Amino acid sequence: MRLDKFLKISRIIKRRSVAKEVADKGRIQINGKLAKSSTDVKIGDVVRIQFGNKIMEAKVAALHESTKKEDAAGMYEIIQETRVENNYN
Repeated sequence: MRLDKFLKISRIIKRRSVAKEVADKGRIQINGKLAKSSTDVKIGDVVRIQFGNKIMEAKVAALHESTKKEDAAGMYEIIQETRVENNYN
């Protein structure tokens, strides 16, 4: 499954166009390698996403073509979430 589609269906990112934009700006890695929106995601992959001042790492647990809102969180398992401090002087 494409990365942008996975992020939308799992509801990590709400819109596919936003997921594509974030990936194309170099803010997403899969298993430590920079990923584009068209990169294939497989079960067991570790996806690292940088959202502004937050970094989230999640392990892909399941792939579904579509899912209900309450089942979306079952598609991934959060490994860690870190806040990045921006020090402006």
